[in-house]
Amino acid sequence: MGVKIWLPFPVLLLAILYPVLLPVVATFTPSLDSDFTFTLPAGQKECFYQPMPLKASLEIEYQVLDGAGLDIDFHLASPEGRTLVFEQRKSDGVHTVETEDGDYMFCFDNTFSTISEKVIFFELILDNMGEQVQEQEDWKKYITGTDMLDMKLEDILESINSIKARLSKSGHIQTLLRAFEARDRNIQESNFDRVNFWSVVNLVVMVVVSAIQVYMLKSLFEDKRKSRT
Repeated sequence: MGVKIWLPFPVLLLAILYPVLLPVVATFTPSLDSDFTFTLPAGQKECFYQPMPLKASLEIEYQVLDGAGLDIDFHLASPEGRTLVFEQRKSDGVHTVETEDGDYMFCFDNTFSTISEKVIFFELILDNMGEQVQEQEDWKKYITGTDMLDMKLEDILESINSIKARLSKSGHIQTLLRAFEARDRNIQESNFDRVNFWSVVNLVVMVVVSAIQVYMLKSLFEDKRKSRT
């Protein structure tokens, strides 16, 4: 006589939904947001290109993490070559544009500096790229036959999208915090080097001044009269 094994309801529910959810979960794509840190030598200009679809959202955030003055020239151009943003000698900036179909160009210009290189961080946040609409359509194929479980896949979709959005926002905030931390650390290290340098200069000046004062005081008390024999 066989032995009956009773599975807990959550395990049974997962076993029933697994064949339905597996192809749906596979349709989710990784986040399109990206960030990059690079070093821009003195007297040079670096440009990047980002392809965008129609009526999407492109957000660019940049910061100068290290380098004299912590400033850079920034230029953002549309696919037709029209200037959308042009900033000079800025340490950071955030810009959002509603896109057209084509490649957007953004450049960082350090040609005004002849000595100092710059460490630049920037992040791209891409919204309304069309993947979510396609995912919604893919989900609709699997919404039938689940009324027996008193659960709708629309609710699951909403929960997953909410979690995905919050995770993306958390990752964005953590990336910005790391960039702020790196810039603050570079500023502190630069200030530390300056304090040490000028402390040494002041010490040398004090020693020289003290030696001159001792010499001058000693010369005041010297008997310059010649003794006659």
